[in-house]
Amino acid sequence: MCLKFLGASTAMLLLAAPAFAQTETVTIWSWNVAASALKSTVEGFNKQNPDIKIVVEDLGNNQVFDKTLAACAAGGDGLPDIVTIENFEAELFWSRFPDCFANLTELGYTPEKQALFPDFKRTELEVDGVAYAVPWDSGPVAVFYRRDFYEKAAVDPATIKSWDDFIAAGKKVMAANPGTVMAQADFNGDSEWFRMIANEQGCGYFSTDGQNITINQPACVATLEKVKEMKDAGIITAAIWDEKIQANTAGKAASQMYGAWYEGTVRSGSPDLSGKWGVYLMPSLTADGPHAANLGGSSLAISSTSQHKEAAWKYIDYALTTNEGQVTMLKSFGLVPSLLSAIDDPFVKEKQAYWGGQAVWTDILATLPKIVPSRGTAFQSDADAIYKATQTKYFAGGYPDAKAALDDAAKQIETATGLPVAQ
Repeated sequence: MCLKFLGASTAMLLLAAPAFAQTETVTIWSWNVAASALKSTVEGFNKQNPDIKIVVEDLGNNQVFDKTLAACAAGGDGLPDIVTIENFEAELFWSRFPDCFANLTELGYTPEKQALFPDFKRTELEVDGVAYAVPWDSGPVAVFYRRDFYEKAAVDPATIKSWDDFIAAGKKVMAANPGTVMAQADFNGDSEWFRMIANEQGCGYFSTDGQNITINQPACVATLEKVKEMKDAGIITAAIWDEKIQANTAGKAASQMYGAWYEGTVRSGSPDLSGKWGVYLMPSLTADGPHAANLGGSSLAISSTSQHKEAAWKYIDYALTTNEGQVTMLKSFGLVPSLLSAIDDPFVKEKQAYWGGQAVWTDILATLPKIVPSRGTAFQSDADAIYKATQTKYFAGGYPDAKAALDDAAKQIETATGLPVAQ
């Protein structure tokens, strides 16, 4: 009798109990620090969305690119729900495989949300009215410098307004600190300094509408001339990534210029130098010229084959369009927000001990609205390879001047892409 009643009671309880919510799993492909940063947002996201499980797969940068390219070529087969895509390579995907990723405007990426980001980050992600991805981190350029080296040379970084000022300051800093170079650049394998200064001057490989080749325009020519002048003056020497990090720690470099994501590299790579580093805005071709540029940065896109598009959008909406999501990644792993409102976050306004008590994030993020958009197009990798070979030849005396060098590069890019050279 008791067993009978017990069975009935249990059955009634089961009938009365609410159905358990089914957990939805969203998978993301990313790499290295970027993957770790995404993982840092999951706790905050799950407080609002406990029924969505976020799985971040750290595959490595090249692996994500190669696997995404192969999957898109196979009609999207094998893609995760969300893919990390670098702005530098973004248009290669949109142009070759326009149906591989969802149009985010159909999932909730409204014009109001798009306006939360600066134009320069959206240029390569929104093409012909389709929003393929949402801006994530950015790379507003800054000069990271050794306070003690500059002070020993009686150089105040606030007085370095032009690249000519930078050259003069570099000679003083190097004289006062024997064995130290003012700055370093990967002249043999990268185009970083040219791209940063050209972007600052409103010039790039291609026009902002992506229809013309502009690498030989006057601002780009002036940029290449100045980079060579700095190299010839001996204030910038060639060094690859690892060599720069080693030089920072060993006290062999007085400055490094990079996107602001380099803050984490300096801080984590040289922890014993806390308080000895500072940040200032990049110089310009003229003292009253622009002092803002971007180098690097990524975005998040949702694959068109995803079975969890709405859940994937909820995560992207939280991680990228809210201060909570973006600043969590800045705090944890130094990923620089593209979100314009992040500058008002209390953490961003804090003075950072490692940087000598300077509120570096306020100074850096204040440049975001001033950065000129630079269009990569689907041919960015081709153009960059041509530029790097041209740069090497020019530095070695293979051209009479910078104009001849970039005219040659423009013709090569025209042959490779079919796009016309702007007149």
